[in-house]
Amino acid sequence: MEAKEERKASQVLDSAFFFNPDYQYQIREGDKIGISVWGQEELSIGSVYGIYNSNEVYGKWLLVDANGNIEIPKLGTTPVTGNTTIQLKDSLKARFAKWIVNPVVDVKVLNKEITVLGEVKAPQVLTLDKDYNTLLELITRCQGFDSYANLKYVKILRQQGEDVQIANVDLSESGDYLNKNIQLYPGDVMIVPSRKHKEFDKRVSTIIPFTTTISAAAILYGAFR
Repeated sequence: MEAKEERKASQVLDSAFFFNPDYQYQIREGDKIGISVWGQEELSIGSVYGIYNSNEVYGKWLLVDANGNIEIPKLGTTPVTGNTTIQLKDSLKARFAKWIVNPVVDVKVLNKEITVLGEVKAPQVLTLDKDYNTLLELITRCQGFDSYANLKYVKILRQQGEDVQIANVDLSESGDYLNKNIQLYPGDVMIVPSRKHKEFDKRVSTIIPFTTTISAAAILYGAFR
């Protein structure tokens, strides 16, 4: 029985969690987009080039609507879903070149986030400035594990459409760091359970951040099977 449980804990990761060296975030519905055009404040929304760092606090962004579009000054309705920030930046540079000589353009997604719950010292929603992020890197940003952390059953939840993929990562033993220190994507949720599962379940059920057709109860059931 113990051998069976051990094999289950160290099972091979689902393909959704395989390392992808070419991964780039693709803009999706509901994203908040900032656009900076050097020397062109009237074309910029939340510009990083201005005197003041105009950011999300002041509501200076473009929201990707249900049709996958944003409204850009002088350009109008622009479809953006499925684009990487590099692709959108190159497209805007080409379009702004009709009026601006050698436009300098930057694009930023303001709401790229990963949620870390459970037995870490500082559970939080982490804002990401880059596409490549790893499990141990984000644990470090949460100030490490708490003393009650059950390192054998760390969970990563990744939503793909209406499905949730779950990775089970055993950090209780050293070695095999390439497979354990998996690549995390914006939107992922990491759960570090406590050795007191009942207490942990009660806390997480009130704060787990999914707002899709899948209920929090169903996700938790799958995470701890």
